[in-house]
Amino acid sequence: MDIHQIKTFLAVAREGSITRASDLLYLSQPAVSAHIKAMEETLGLTLFERTPRGMQLTPAGQRLLAKAEQTLLAQRELIDEATRLKGSLTGELRLGASHIDARIVAGLLSRLAERVPEVEISLRYGTSVEILKGIRNGQLDAGFYNEAGAPGTDLATLEVSRFTTYLAARPGLVPASRPLDWQRLAELPWILPTSTTCCGQTAEALFDKHRIRPQRVISIDRESVTSTLISGGVGVGLLHADSAAAAQKSGEVELLSEAHSVRVLFAHLAQRAEEPLLRCACSLLIETPTV
Repeated sequence: MDIHQIKTFLAVAREGSITRASDLLYLSQPAVSAHIKAMEETLGLTLFERTPRGMQLTPAGQRLLAKAEQTLLAQRELIDEATRLKGSLTGELRLGASHIDARIVAGLLSRLAERVPEVEISLRYGTSVEILKGIRNGQLDAGFYNEAGAPGTDLATLEVSRFTTYLAARPGLVPASRPLDWQRLAELPWILPTSTTCCGQTAEALFDKHRIRPQRVISIDRESVTSTLISGGVGVGLLHADSAAAAQKSGEVELLSEAHSVRVLFAHLAQRAEEPLLRCACSLLIETPTV
């Protein structure tokens, strides 16, 4: 039994699916199944049972889950201690980034290349939800993501930037009233990206706060298209501050609501806070001026 089999065991246990585990591990489904079978044969135990809802841990698998997590943690600690003994940082740092200001990511990568040239760095882009999932399942060491609410308690986070979003509409589309008639707004189409994005999360928070649910949502994942549809009177939607200001100045839209703040966070698992590479990355972000 090797460390790769243990990683596969943990991925299947967390995802409850051979298919999803294979996607996360970049392995074929037969390879994932072979890892699990090899572990079961080595241990003489059945670790999973197949159910209509996916792969479920057996009682024996449940008892071994914590031990497997401790084994991976011990492996990381061993590598970290070896790094400290050598006196220089080496190894691999797997970073993720959602759709944020590229200068923030480039700034960190440049500083890392300068300070720890022997560290191999990989970068993967995705939505904020995908970045957080990668951090939690061990596919990423850390990452940048947009947070419209409160980060999970299992994360250690560092704010590197923030921006605002505004609810906007074509001038005259929404009757002037203060406070806003949110029930009237719910009758209009809302032009939004998915709930995995910062604007999607902000919109969900607005719906919960004002106890509404739009009768129709038009899913758009590009802000330039969202702005065009809003200015064309198709419906209401959220725009980032710079786009909102430009559209308002040109008379294409009016801003209906106060700004909603979104933080750009650099995050990693809290239990990994003492790992040298993560401490180095965080210290470099603190040293680097935010944009």
